[in-house]
Amino acid sequence: MATSKIFINLPVADLEASKAFFTALGYTINPLFTDENAASVVMSDSIYAMLLVKPFFATFTDKSLIDPKSEVQVLNCLVLDSRNEVDEWAEKALAAGGAEPRTTQDYGFMYTRDIEDLDGHIWEVTWMDPEVAKNGPPAMSSGRPTGRT
Repeated sequence: MATSKIFINLPVADLEASKAFFTALGYTINPLFTDENAASVVMSDSIYAMLLVKPFFATFTDKSLIDPKSEVQVLNCLVLDSRNEVDEWAEKALAAGGAEPRTTQDYGFMYTRDIEDLDGHIWEVTWMDPEVAKNGPPAMSSGRPTGRT
């Protein structure tokens, strides 16, 4: 069974500010799935971010919500087509009020910038050499871990 779409559900403190942040990045809001409690951000034909005000988000789980400004539960990674696109996306996010909690990670075959949105959710924007994406990172053949060092 193949998955055709992904909806990333995120709790937000200020829905209007969050909508403005994501539209500043060039994404659109789907009005059919947007009201005072939620907004559907269309990131691509198959990726959507559902921004849910915290009290509404809490109705979907029995677990406690974390504060993404001080704790992390997930890293959302968006793969772009070039290093330049990574930098452009990150600069737009910073101009819209985002923060960059880490320095740029450049592994030669992969280039990543981490951006926090207004609520502290981390968005990794990444470029990966197409040959590496097809055949796996060089570190795998040398027995070294492929994670960040």
